[in-house]
Amino acid sequence: MSIPRITLLRGDITQQAVDAIVNAANSSLLGGGGVDGAIHRAGGPQILDACRALRASHYGRGLPTGEAVAATAGRLPAHWVIHTVGPVYSQHEDRSALLAACHTNSLHVADTLSAKTVAFPAISTGIFGWPLADAARIAIATVHATVTDVEEVRFVLFDANAYEIFKHAAQQ
Repeated sequence: MSIPRITLLRGDITQQAVDAIVNAANSSLLGGGGVDGAIHRAGGPQILDACRALRASHYGRGLPTGEAVAATAGRLPAHWVIHTVGPVYSQHEDRSALLAACHTNSLHVADTLSAKTVAFPAISTGIFGWPLADAARIAIATVHATVTDVEEVRFVLFDANAYEIFKHAAQQ
């Protein structure tokens, strides 16, 4: 076990040929907008079927914020999708530990899958409203502090602004 190498890419996470991609899921695990919707659409019905099975077996009330669980990647080039529920940003309550837990728990799930390459989106920065620079700082610092068998963590950023902000955070 060691600390994984971090790579930053601008692109579409659904196109990553990695062992596992991380889905910024909603607690229902049944798809949604943003990254979650893109992963479900690109991966096909197998992902939804697997998520329904997870809901029926272990997560009847949904996946709690900060936790992570793996399912098939369906038609995606990845082998697995690791679903994690990011926290909604609050100006009145520090939820940073929950955002960090999304990354740590996703890497721990990746270890159970023997995944060596994992692609992350910018968790909680879309509709959940987390400021991008703060999310990047937390994500990069958490991955740097996590001991795992994962060899490479890719942060796959959808646009140039997010890429530049993550690049700045990685250089700190």
